[in-house]
Amino acid sequence: MYTFGFTLPSTAEGLLFLAISLVVLWIIVSIPVYFAGKMINEGKANFGQAMGATLGGELVYLIILYGVVFFLGATLGATAALLGLGLALVAWLAVYRASFDTSWTRALGIVVVAWIVLFVMDAVLIALGGVSIPKFYPF
Repeated sequence: MYTFGFTLPSTAEGLLFLAISLVVLWIIVSIPVYFAGKMINEGKANFGQAMGATLGGELVYLIILYGVVFFLGATLGATAALLGLGLALVAWLAVYRASFDTSWTRALGIVVVAWIVLFVMDAVLIALGGVSIPKFYPF
């Protein structure tokens, strides 16, 4: 059984700390998406859209990726993982497109710029405080 590299806390304090940490991480990861949305979408973006895109995109990505692998894995084998990855990435992009009410090309631009800003933020956090944003990206 795969444990995703961590175990859930067993105390109320531990669960509360986990919940607060996830919300803080969600806010931090939404910052690059907000700046990218403002830049690519000609200033027509707000932080709520960025937070919605960040949360919705990740949820849709995970549901589609694991859904395709779960339902088609026995039939297609390793090909199901590739198909799931491709469909999940397109769905993730569709969430960004809908969240920012923009074109596919601009949604892709938002994603690319957000990743670049996120990597720069991560490098600055490491240089200044020795902390890093958790590595959650799919590659």
